[in-house]
Amino acid sequence: MKSTVRLPRLLLAFAALFTLSACGKKDAAREGASDGLTKITVQLDWFPEPEHGGFYQALARGWFREAGLDVTLVPGGQQGLIVNQVIATGRAQIGQGESVTTLLDTHKGFPLLQVAAVFQNDPSVFLLHADNPVRDFPDLDGRRIMARPGWVFLDFLKQKYAIDFTVIPFNFSVSNFIADPTFIQQGFYIAEPYIITQGGAPAPRFLKAWDAGYDSYGVLIANRDWAEKNPAALRAFLAAYIRGWDDYLHGDPTEAHELMKRDNPKNSDGFLAFSRQMIIDEKLVVGRDATDSSRIGRLDPARFATQIKILEDLKLTPPGALQVEKVMSTAFLPE
Repeated sequence: MKSTVRLPRLLLAFAALFTLSACGKKDAAREGASDGLTKITVQLDWFPEPEHGGFYQALARGWFREAGLDVTLVPGGQQGLIVNQVIATGRAQIGQGESVTTLLDTHKGFPLLQVAAVFQNDPSVFLLHADNPVRDFPDLDGRRIMARPGWVFLDFLKQKYAIDFTVIPFNFSVSNFIADPTFIQQGFYIAEPYIITQGGAPAPRFLKAWDAGYDSYGVLIANRDWAEKNPAALRAFLAAYIRGWDDYLHGDPTEAHELMKRDNPKNSDGFLAFSRQMIIDEKLVVGRDATDSSRIGRLDPARFATQIKILEDLKLTPPGALQVEKVMSTAFLPE
């Protein structure tokens, strides 16, 4: 479960420094440092879970080290918005995030470059009980929804469907959802359903953002300056990462799950198996219409053009302020 609630930039910068300092005092998932390896720090957007399967499988198999890289994975948490700030300040070279939010941060002047897909479709959805009368997005008019206030999708819905609704700030919990059959909230639909059913409630329904025409990526983001100076290292990283995802989806995830449990003791075998299977069943990594693994990591410039147009239509960025070729690149992906 994630949140990226907007905070003043100064506070965010402080939060980034504090979080990284705290993480430095903990064991982060990493391969043993060796002379001659290029060190890369990766800032995760949440506590280690199957959504980070590509990283952890490559780490467990030794493929980063095989590629000449010493990779450190820094767990995230409820302060997920700091990922882009951490990358922008050079405290991490690569991070995991969401494409539209990253476009906004790029517009603010952060030196970010989106370089690979994590999920072909970001799995943030609205969770509803099965008998909730809301069946489609226009039905949200006049409702209360618990969601992160900075989620651009909320503004998109209001504009597209000429509706309005009240947003309750996200509290990182599904307890209200379990207790109230009328409750609607944002969630990661590869994770929250397990927690909800374990809490005694029936499995929820979903309203998926891409069904409304808001189709963002889960993405890997690189520090632009670092990427331009270290293209070989970035290419090697992405090749190992994509190999990791392919093996995590189709091979044995046991070692990767053991690393996730080490770095996030709240992980249970049941949750890890459920979330991984959801990722597989929903084809989030390979793409909804995929027949093989060839699209793992791939980015489509046309989709970024659509996302930029959404921001312009919402007047969140001026026309022409963001250009596709400057906010993303496919040059570092394996051919």
